Amino acid sequence: NFTYCPATGLAVGEEHSEFAGWAFPFPGVFLAEEFISEHEESEVVGLMDQDDWKPSQSGRKKQDYGPKVNFKKQRLKAGSFIGLPSFSKKIVAQMKDYSVLDGFLPVEQCNLDYMPERGSAIDPHFDDWWLWGERLVSLNLLSKTVLSMSCDSEGSIQLFPIFSKEKGELSPFVCLAQTSACENSSKQRISCTSSPRLVPSKEVTVAIHLPRRSLVVLYGDARYRWKHAIYRKHIEHRRICVTFRELSAEFSTGGKHEELGKELLGIALSFQGRPV
Repeated sequence: NFTYCPATGLAVGEEHSEFAGWAFPFPGVFLAEEFISEHEESEVVGLMDQDDWKPSQSGRKKQDYGPKVNFKKQRLKAGSFIGLPSFSKKIVAQMKDYSVLDGFLPVEQCNLDYMPERGSAIDPHFDDWWLWGERLVSLNLLSKTVLSMSCDSEGSIQLFPIFSKEKGELSPFVCLAQTSACENSSKQRISCTSSPRLVPSKEVTVAIHLPRRSLVVLYGDARYRWKHAIYRKHIEHRRICVTFRELSAEFSTGGKHEELGKELLGIALSFQGRPV
């Protein structure tokens, strides 16, 4: 019942819920709006649609560009993987403009096609930790949606009430600090009462609103503590998600499988691929 605020990094209680006026820090999310232009979006989707979309789970269709993986047996090989698609070269280059993606080298790309007529969705889940690294990067195309975050932890989340002294109304757009005073982006004085509230983690959901053509990065707690999902009710029109994944430490410099990681990255970043 909370909504993520990109300007502050807070999960803010929804206006008409019992948590209105309450918030907590929600680290590990980066959102870049208008990451690509409408023209670039049209061009990229047109190139995708020249290749076949394969049926996937939960009413989705997919195109995979990546190594052949058996996650249960933890086995990995190049297989028929010959690289990420050529149109992704520019997208990956643009990621270097953001410090959160410093050193990000994608070794896998998965395009997922969502349609309301197919009941497309994906249940709450974690992406694999053995093969995929710290940052999950997704480009949201064709329509807006909501990334729903949930937590299975047995612990509790500490909420802090927030309100504006001047206006006497609730104001979620604050820079939350565990002190008696805060300021928002317009430097308006905000006071935070000193009595926090605890709620069970399992009862909390956080909605991350993804505008059309936005890029979202999940890392840290948002990657390893919170599951992510896309629900059917949040697919209103055709939506394409382009997810890029990097290698885990085990396949990176100094890792147990460093050489295999280098080989796969060399293939991926040739940008000569077709869906496998």
